[in-house]
Amino acid sequence: MDWKPDREDKKPIYKQIAEYIEQGIGTGQFPADRVLPSERTLAKELNVNRSTVVSAYEELQSLGIVERKKGSGTSVSTDIWGISHKRIPNWGRYVEDGSFLPSLPLVQRIRSEIQNNHLVNLASGELSPELMPDDQFKNILSSQVFNGKLGYDHPHGNEDLRNTLVSHVKETKKIDTDSSSILITSGAQQALHLIVECLLKPGDAVAIEDPSYSYSLPVFQSAGLRTFLLPVDKNGANPEDLLALHKKHRIRMVFLNPEYQNPTGTILSLSRRKRFLEISSEFGIPIIEDDPYSLTSYNGKVNATLKSLDTNGNVLYISSLSKIVASGLRIGWIIGPPQVIQRLADGKQQVDFGHSVFPQWIANEFLRSTYFTSHINIVRKELMHRRDELILSLKEIMGEQIDFLTPEGGIHLWCKVNPSINEHKLLEESIKNGVAFVPGSILGSKKGFIRFTYGRGQLGMIREGVLRFAESLNHLKLDG
Repeated sequence: MDWKPDREDKKPIYKQIAEYIEQGIGTGQFPADRVLPSERTLAKELNVNRSTVVSAYEELQSLGIVERKKGSGTSVSTDIWGISHKRIPNWGRYVEDGSFLPSLPLVQRIRSEIQNNHLVNLASGELSPELMPDDQFKNILSSQVFNGKLGYDHPHGNEDLRNTLVSHVKETKKIDTDSSSILITSGAQQALHLIVECLLKPGDAVAIEDPSYSYSLPVFQSAGLRTFLLPVDKNGANPEDLLALHKKHRIRMVFLNPEYQNPTGTILSLSRRKRFLEISSEFGIPIIEDDPYSLTSYNGKVNATLKSLDTNGNVLYISSLSKIVASGLRIGWIIGPPQVIQRLADGKQQVDFGHSVFPQWIANEFLRSTYFTSHINIVRKELMHRRDELILSLKEIMGEQIDFLTPEGGIHLWCKVNPSINEHKLLEESIKNGVAFVPGSILGSKKGFIRFTYGRGQLGMIREGVLRFAESLNHLKLDG
């Protein structure tokens, strides 16, 4: 046997062996009427432990490719070709081998568990259903007549909505733009994916905040990018760290969340914003400004966005209605130079032929109505109440066991806990106890942090969630 497993490959050796045998069955190297090499013989030929071969054969058996009988050895399954001589694809291997990486197992676990109605959800990054403007949407649907067309819309998105957004960002964010510089996306998530896939190439170096939501996204690794971290302190990321990284790695793009940053809730200081823009202009590094939370400012003051301060066209600005109106509406947008927007629009067309007509129509009607301003005022007030309940509960129930900075907007509270606690075990214990949160390792490189999201929580139940979390933490301490 000429083939040998690659010991430098990250894929486990038993999986390499299983794949090799499966391919050999398909090509006829291992015919269906013959017994496969014994575990001992194959282990000797491949210079591996017998247990590795056992694992490979068990893998093939679980897929229905081989049959194993005590005393008779391992042979190709008699049913592998079926009555019509057709094989079922090895879907498990396809799932593993796709180039677009899956979410982290811990992220998938949290998503699965928060569907449980009995769980106090302090994990989901969205508004509580009672904070979404359902009645206003119903009024729009009952009083307004849809006169749009049901065919494919403009590649950049509905023109009426883009014109409304021109006025919206001018009034609320002091951003001067025009409709040709706006692309409507399926939330901010799709905007980030389009930017990574259309504007960067494998091997490019990018800088992201640490901790940050971007840290949890497999899109960077799937695209073959090298990610470098910008530590976040109480004033946000430090632009001098970007300068140092660029000198070493030639950073091609930097991703920033300046307002009520996810997960820390910090605000990037004005001086740092200006310095980031200076570095961007000096070295030609594009800045991706992700701004989902600025309108949640509890005192009503909205700070100058990087885009509003940008005089050179170096900033691509991303925002959406997901965190301030309704997550299920799936309306986001990118603002940038027309040639960039054209490229991103082409990428979006290849994926979905443009955004759905109806969400754009109702988003436009809502944004240009009096409903929007009154809704934002309510959201600010209600989110502040939820923040206050969370903070008061943490102080009264946990005292010095937990530390945090109080955010002045947004929906997240970043908390420091005992770094010796196994956060995976803490999450499992908390889920058993009926509360979910996001472990800090999903969002950053440091240990001993967790994120509580109070936007999704219900008043009254937030305190209950803290009680359940405290019980879980104390239970682990006793066991430890």
